[in-house]
Amino acid sequence: MRAPIGDFDQAVPAPDCLDELTAPVAEAVRGWSGSVPAGQILYVETDPRWADTAVFVEHYGSDLLERSANCVVVAGKRGGGSTLAACVVLSTTRADVNGVVRRHLGVRKASFAPMDTATGETGMEYGGITPVGLPESWPVLVDAAVVDLPYVLVGSGRRRGKLLVPGKAFAELPGAVVLEGLGRPAA
Repeated sequence: MRAPIGDFDQAVPAPDCLDELTAPVAEAVRGWSGSVPAGQILYVETDPRWADTAVFVEHYGSDLLERSANCVVVAGKRGGGSTLAACVVLSTTRADVNGVVRRHLGVRKASFAPMDTATGETGMEYGGITPVGLPESWPVLVDAAVVDLPYVLVGSGRRRGKLLVPGKAFAELPGAVVLEGLGRPAA
């Protein structure tokens, strides 16, 4: 099947390649119940050597620069408690962790979660974390610009491989909250 965005050799419906996904991502795809059929979530094989954004878009298509999203794990602290959440923003922006995220979570301090925490809590590889398959108790904060795109390239849970997901599907993920202004222009 031809990928709807990018220049990939092959795109495979995610339900047809669960073995290529980490366990939490495969489980989420297997139990998918959103208005977007699971078969519209596509998996594409990528080479982790080309993970840097500039090299990635040069190799897989310049259109991906505006159609890719990053999923970052943040930790919010208030008193003695800590809250983990995910932020999904276009790759051309940065998550407004100290503004929008902190206020939405109602915490005094918010910062990017340490790599060990992010990978340990998600069961995914660093550099491949995706909002598909995150713990259901987590808030998943999604920038409205992500939801507006027909398809978005995002991690697959592994550094090798990506998911192509219809934008509106991000709004239907467990714990999803769509926020205007979550992604700020990168400096």
